[in-house]
Amino acid sequence: MTRSREPWLPDQDSAVSSQLSADARSSATILAMDGEILAASDGLSDLLGLPSSSLAGRNIRDFLEVQDTGAFETQFLAAIAAPDRSQRVQLRLRADGGMSKPVAVALMAEHDGTPASAIISAAFMEAGVANDRDGEQPRTDNRASLALVAAETAIWDHDLESQETFYSDMWRQIRGLAIDDPVPRTMDELLEFVHPDDRQTVLDRIHQQRQPNLNPTIFQYRYRHRLGHWIWIECRGSCIKWDRHNRPLRVLGTDNDITARKAWEESLDRMSRRLKLALEASKIGVFEADFDRGTAEWDDGMFRLYHLESQETVKIGGLWESMLHPDDMERVFRNVDHHVANLIPFSDEYRVILSDGKEHFIRTRTLPFIDSDGHRKMIGANWDVTADLALQRDLAQAKTLAEARNQELEDARKQIEYVALHDALTGLPNRRFMDRMILEIEAECKSSGSGLALLHIDLDRFKQINDIYGHHAGDALLQHVAKLLKESVLEGDFVARIGGDEFLAIVGYDGSTEELRVTAERMIQNMRQPVVVNGIECRSSASIGIAHERGKNVDVGQMLLDADIALYQAKAQGRSRYEFYSANSRSRFANAQQTTEDILIALERGEFVPFYQLQFDAKTLAIAGVEALARWQHPSRGLLTPDKFLPIAEDLNIVSEIDHLIYRKAISDLDIWKAEGLNIPKCSVNVSSRRLRDPNLKQLLDIQPEKARWFSFELLESIFLDDLDEQIAENLAHLRQLGISIEIDDFGTGHASIMGLLRLRPSALKIDRQLTKTLDTSAEQRELVGSIISMGHSLGVKSIAEGVETERHAEALRDLGCDTLQGFGLAIPMSCSDLIEFVSRFVASRSDVRHDHANSPEARPAKRTGLHRMGRGGGKRDQ
Repeated sequence: MTRSREPWLPDQDSAVSSQLSADARSSATILAMDGEILAASDGLSDLLGLPSSSLAGRNIRDFLEVQDTGAFETQFLAAIAAPDRSQRVQLRLRADGGMSKPVAVALMAEHDGTPASAIISAAFMEAGVANDRDGEQPRTDNRASLALVAAETAIWDHDLESQETFYSDMWRQIRGLAIDDPVPRTMDELLEFVHPDDRQTVLDRIHQQRQPNLNPTIFQYRYRHRLGHWIWIECRGSCIKWDRHNRPLRVLGTDNDITARKAWEESLDRMSRRLKLALEASKIGVFEADFDRGTAEWDDGMFRLYHLESQETVKIGGLWESMLHPDDMERVFRNVDHHVANLIPFSDEYRVILSDGKEHFIRTRTLPFIDSDGHRKMIGANWDVTADLALQRDLAQAKTLAEARNQELEDARKQIEYVALHDALTGLPNRRFMDRMILEIEAECKSSGSGLALLHIDLDRFKQINDIYGHHAGDALLQHVAKLLKESVLEGDFVARIGGDEFLAIVGYDGSTEELRVTAERMIQNMRQPVVVNGIECRSSASIGIAHERGKNVDVGQMLLDADIALYQAKAQGRSRYEFYSANSRSRFANAQQTTEDILIALERGEFVPFYQLQFDAKTLAIAGVEALARWQHPSRGLLTPDKFLPIAEDLNIVSEIDHLIYRKAISDLDIWKAEGLNIPKCSVNVSSRRLRDPNLKQLLDIQPEKARWFSFELLESIFLDDLDEQIAENLAHLRQLGISIEIDDFGTGHASIMGLLRLRPSALKIDRQLTKTLDTSAEQRELVGSIISMGHSLGVKSIAEGVETERHAEALRDLGCDTLQGFGLAIPMSCSDLIEFVSRFVASRSDVRHDHANSPEARPAKRTGLHRMGRGGGKRDQ
């Protein structure tokens, strides 16, 4: 893809705002808070036809058309209320000689920590102003005012020196006043409209607002609407100017109508009362325990359930524990500790001994969670099931007595025999059964000259599934795979589980491999289908090695070795595939073994190096950061991408060591870039699930706080689940304490929940390239990506799109609100030295573009340079 000189910039609402974004930086007039011109720019001097020196000391309002004063005041106040945020307005200036000139103005307030010291920078430039049909009144582009209206926020300004007051249109609107209706000018007039019960509060809070304190005073009160009903107002304001005796001179603030919110709060109170009545009627007690504070809160139902007075103080380790039956204590405490530590909802049943001396059975349903303060808590409900359990015990005992004793003995015998020859988890024949079956089949082949084939099946990345989802999920997956394998072979064929995630199928072989291919493909296809385990959708795949032989010289022992070599070849070729054993398989196996040795040596020698792929701001295409990607600088084979070594590294379980090596070298490269004067905002590095569970992670990081803030750790979406274990949670907390931010990689391909996102609180979601590549041709894909971006923004999480290949990709992502772009269309991964050269050229080209644009008389925007495609290269671990 070649770059034209047309930049990928967001569409502007008008030519004026587009011009403001570039030209406002080149000339600015400095205004005081009262509008006095402290320093006039050449641009304002040219517009007014007056020398700059004659403008200093005059007030900018002297040059405004009367009709435009209101619009200017609104934006001027908005700029003071929101420092460091540009406010824009179109109006007319009276130039020398009385000529009226339409101009566009950008206002921005800056101060050194106190609003009273604010100065306002104003950029003036000529702009066409559309007139109404009579050609008299200008139509201003007052975006900030519209934003305040949309937020239903009113602005008020009390100048206590001049006794002048300003109320915005929204201030009138929320009170039902027309533009020409009178407004209160004195305190007594204002209090006439305030609810009698709130008048003293209003007086006290207004007094607080006039104190020389930067923190705003916020209060709520009822105000009589013009139509006669009461509305709730939330007022926030503070003194922004005072004299040397700390007497207030100017107070600025905002009002919001919160009537609807108050009504909602009242509705919530009504619902709470109904819930309380329902709990009392059902005799259910509700509690909430805070394990970090060691306290618990019981409702009245809990006290009634446990025959206690509600005045009793409840502490964890005290009241409730003293009533728990001694024989149930250890089990209950262990159950609570496990589920709270892993934030797993659970039910339980236990015995308590109450004040009447009787034994009662309590059933509970609880929900552990972490509150906004980070406290581990548990909320739950208790109810008495003593009578229900007594009835169940009677029925169970009657059933047990009716069973025949001799059937129990027969079942026990069969069970013992079955257990000896079958895998307890999957129910498949075990290795012992397989050895017996092999002897029988080998004898049959030697006797009849028939053939057989061995299919050695190994699940891909099963260890990761165990680590991420837990052993209960791994066990459920193994059971699912066993069922699929039995369904994939013929009725007379044999399937056994011979190891943790290894299976063996023995099938017939008539001299043709076609049927073996069909069987292997069916197995792989079936195992690619997702399986739901405890509400989580798990996906797996399998690699298969096949060895076959027929005739009277069949050697099944050798065939087992051959099938194992073929399996290794299948895994080396990319997994989720099958391979037949052939004459050269053994040599390829030997080469793979050599690669394994080379990888271990490379790790010791530090031959793995980082390559950096730049990330760009989606709106401005400014450099937003880099991602560090692993490469192997092989002494004889040259630079190798992850697809050449990562599968073997995963089998060796050393991916986390490679990640750590890349991280340490990235720290060194940061020092190099700083010495070269490069400004790289951040660097993201991959972190494996094993590294995230490492209890020694704190010591391994070994980084200074000022450098830590430059790093972001990328976690695969499949790593972070709703059930984060204690070690991961502890390491994540330490990363945040250091200032290292967290990003979720390949988002959209896993199964993270909103609650999981809320608990993890990542800084960014990286949208997987599979979702990006058809973005410009698929409306459904755009809608999906847009939903991910919107969801992230609603949670305060930024979005980074991978796989940006074309300008259309970038434009679509920018329009969807994406924050950051990354892909081959922008920049390929490059070494530290190449990055220095690339960024230097890129920054220089952007400076040239800005310079050309500033000196061009044309309104047409400048073209962007410096982002040409550099060719393709690996962009992630598997590339």
